Amino acid sequence: MTGSHGSYSMGDSTRCVRAIEGTATAGEPMLRGPVFAAPYHLGPEDEPQRDTYARGSHPGWRDLERALALLEGASGTRVVGSGMSAIAVVLRSLLHAGDTLVVPTDGYFQVRTLAADLAARSGIDVHEVPTTAFNSDALERIFESARGRVIVLVESPSNPALDVIDIRRLAARCGAAGAKLIVDNTTATPLGQQPLALGAHAVVASGTKSLSGHSDLLMGYVAASDDELLDAVERERLQAGTVLGPFETWLALRSLGSAGLRIERQCANAAAVAAMLVNRPQVRNVRYPGLVDDPAHEIARLQMRRYGSLVGLELGSADEVHRFIAGSELLVSATSFGGLHTTADRRARWGDQVPEGFVRLSCGIEDTDDILADIDQALGSL
Repeated sequence: MTGSHGSYSMGDSTRCVRAIEGTATAGEPMLRGPVFAAPYHLGPEDEPQRDTYARGSHPGWRDLERALALLEGASGTRVVGSGMSAIAVVLRSLLHAGDTLVVPTDGYFQVRTLAADLAARSGIDVHEVPTTAFNSDALERIFESARGRVIVLVESPSNPALDVIDIRRLAARCGAAGAKLIVDNTTATPLGQQPLALGAHAVVASGTKSLSGHSDLLMGYVAASDDELLDAVERERLQAGTVLGPFETWLALRSLGSAGLRIERQCANAAAVAAMLVNRPQVRNVRYPGLVDDPAHEIARLQMRRYGSLVGLELGSADEVHRFIAGSELLVSATSFGGLHTTADRRARWGDQVPEGFVRLSCGIEDTDDILADIDQALGSL
C-alpha cells in the first residue's frame, strides 16, 4: 500500500521474510550460515578482489545490509557493532572542526557524552535542544550563527519520554539551511516509520533491540541513499574496526525474518497496556504516542504506521516501582528493550531527567490478556 507513511507493496511479515532471502541455488541452503573467517584466499594481484580481510568486507554483512536497506527504503546500509557505534561512525564521518552538531537534551545520554567529547577534542560546536523544541523554530538561530556544516541528530520517538518529532517538517527546514538530518529510528523500527521517506538524510539504529528481538546480540547500522555518506561511514568503520562479528551477523539476519510478527505483537501489547494504564489510579501519567490524548499523537499518526512497543508510566516513587515489579509474575527488570519478554526499567536510576517513579515498559510477545492481567494485579499490590 502507498500512503503518507511511505511505500509498502507488501505486508511487513512478507517483507521481512523476503528481505532475508538469498539467491535460490539448487543444493544450497535457504539461508547462508555464519561465515567465520578473518583472512580469505587471495587471487592474482591484477584481478579485483571482493573479500580479503574480514574487517573490511564480509559476505554476511552484505546479506544483512541488503535486507536492512530494503526495510528502511534506503539504497544501502552499513552494519556496525552496536547502535552507539552507528551514531559514532556517522558523526565522525561527517563532522570537522568548526562544524555544528545539534543533539536532544532528553535522548540517549551516551550521545550527549560523545557530543561533548567531539566538542573538546575536535572543535565541534554542540547545541542541546529538547526533543519537543525540534517541532518549533528553535533551530533557526543555530542555523544562522553556524560557521560550518550543521548536523542535526534526533530520536523520534524519543527515549524514554516518547515525544515525537515532525520529521518531514524538520527535514525541510534542515534542507533549506543546508544542514543534514540524521534520525535515530530505534524505537519506531523501519516497520513503524521510514525517516528517509520523510526527508531525513540518514537513519541510525540499534538492531540490538526490536529488529533482532531476542536480547542475544549487539548490532547497529546506518542507512542512507547518499553513496558519498555511505562510503564515508564504511571508511570510518574500517579504520575504527567497529565491526559486527560473523555470528552476530548471522543471528541478526536469521532473526529479521520474524521481525514482522514479533513487532506486530509487541505494538499490539503496548497499545493495550497503555489503554489500561490510563484508567488505573496508581498511575500518575502514561506516555504512548498511540493514545489519542497523548501530546505526541497528532504528529505520530501522520508519520508512523505503528506506535512502537514502549510505554512510559509514572508511579509515586522508586519504592512503588520496586514493589510493582516484585508483584508481577511476567515483568523482567532489565534495561534495553525490544526483546521477547516484557521488561521494566526505572530510568531515573541511570540519570535520565525523569521522575523517580518513571518506568519504561518494553512490551514483549506474551499473550495480550496475560500481560494485561499480570500488570493489573501488580498495580493492585501497591
